[in-house]
Amino acid sequence: MKHVDYIIVGCGLAGVHFCEQLKAHNKSFVVLDDTSQQSSVVAGGLYNPVVLKRFTSVWKSKEQLQLALPIYHKLEQELNVVLDHKTPVYRRFTSVEEQNDWFTASDKPELANYLSTSILKNTNQAIDANFGFGKVLETGRIDTKLLIESYKKHLIENNQLLEESFNYDALIINEDEITYNQITAKHIIFAEGFGVKKNKYFQDLPLKEVKGELLTIHAPDLKIDFVLKSSVFLIPIGNDLYTVGATYDWKDKTNNITIEAKELLLKKLKTFLKCDFKVVHQVAGIRPTVTDRRPLVGRHESFKNMYVLNGLGTRGVMIAPYVAKQLFNNIENNTPLERDIDIARFN
Repeated sequence: MKHVDYIIVGCGLAGVHFCEQLKAHNKSFVVLDDTSQQSSVVAGGLYNPVVLKRFTSVWKSKEQLQLALPIYHKLEQELNVVLDHKTPVYRRFTSVEEQNDWFTASDKPELANYLSTSILKNTNQAIDANFGFGKVLETGRIDTKLLIESYKKHLIENNQLLEESFNYDALIINEDEITYNQITAKHIIFAEGFGVKKNKYFQDLPLKEVKGELLTIHAPDLKIDFVLKSSVFLIPIGNDLYTVGATYDWKDKTNNITIEAKELLLKKLKTFLKCDFKVVHQVAGIRPTVTDRRPLVGRHESFKNMYVLNGLGTRGVMIAPYVAKQLFNNIENNTPLERDIDIARFN
């Protein structure tokens, strides 16, 4: 038998950041992951403190960024990779009214540090932007695919990862410990993303699955070093390659790419991109979202050593470190969870 403090099911952003909390506090753990959930791997990876559709502040953005960015820096050093690409976000304006809304928003205390008060003129002939751009500060992109792949290698090297599907029927729950096959643990954390729908212990949580698809295009004449937000995001990833996304499909629950999503993204892209480009890749994943746009974190109602860490939605790179720390402190220090994220809010 292998004895650990924690079993973690799922090695997406939620699982990785909970592992980091455990490592920081010298807790032993093992992770089970079967690569069935792709939302963390295919995500655009942006961290951005502003909702650019409405020019409002992202929930807890200041606290999330202050916690998350040092953790990503630490992970870069541990894994010997570059994860954090500091990149400004330019919001393309389509009217004078949008410019005025931007200036109004920049006067709000919670947004003053994030919205530049200057309108940037467009000098790039490959982009149609007659009304210019607004620049968002304190933004960037985390290479989530590289993070997950590198972290799994790290876990394998330390004999902490089992690459297999979790068998819920093999779980034996006792008062003081949990047994799973040849592993015993004090606690188990389910960080499965969309996969929680198959989890008989937490399947009744109000998780909403929304499929997102992204394109990668090669556009050698575009030459931008910023993320462009218009009807879609256009994210530079190096070598004249750009990520285009994303779609929102509430019906399709597969990770299969579709021609409909590709055509929709291209239609939106062509409203402002005026240079030649070629689509070189397309990916899809299911985002775990919640109706109230808050994560699902907390303890099972009946089993006191079983927890869930889920529902990160579209801003996982920012939210994951924040909620992972809250859950760890709740378990180990009995610190109450914030009401906004506690699954008890649905009881």
